[in-house]
Amino acid sequence: MKSRLINKPLAILLALVVGHRSAQAEPYKAGSTVKPFTAKDQHEQAYTFDAKNTRYLLVSHDMETGKKANAALTTFGKEHLAGKKAVYVANIHGMPGIGRMFALPKMKKYAHRIILGDDAALIADFPEQQGKVTVLGLSNGKVTSVGYWDPSAEGVDKFLK
Repeated sequence: MKSRLINKPLAILLALVVGHRSAQAEPYKAGSTVKPFTAKDQHEQAYTFDAKNTRYLLVSHDMETGKKANAALTTFGKEHLAGKKAVYVANIHGMPGIGRMFALPKMKKYAHRIILGDDAALIADFPEQQGKVTVLGLSNGKVTSVGYWDPSAEGVDKFLK
């Protein structure tokens, strides 16, 4: 009788753990559909992901890579990303308040639009390689390619064809 009491809670716990793991989505890959999302840009303007008119999603996962990406993107001017139907998302989730106090005003100086990824679930959907910007090629919201841009070593335009 005692072994049944121990096994039942253990079975419930195991079912919860397995259920939780299967509920977590894998990062986007070719064939995945990008989930709709909304966020704000560096100027506090609302942004809603537009699957039909977005060909590329660029996502920087850390501050250092984001700085390099912003420096590279600045050289192209304000309309370059929009002209390529590309959207740049910078991960700011987890950035402490003191960091935001300095980083966000600095981001406002960039001419290109930076969508602020301040949601852990949103950022977790994008695959990541250390020190690189994830570049998803899209067609009607469906991922056609996954690439990784090193903004300190290569140009972004080879990814935005």
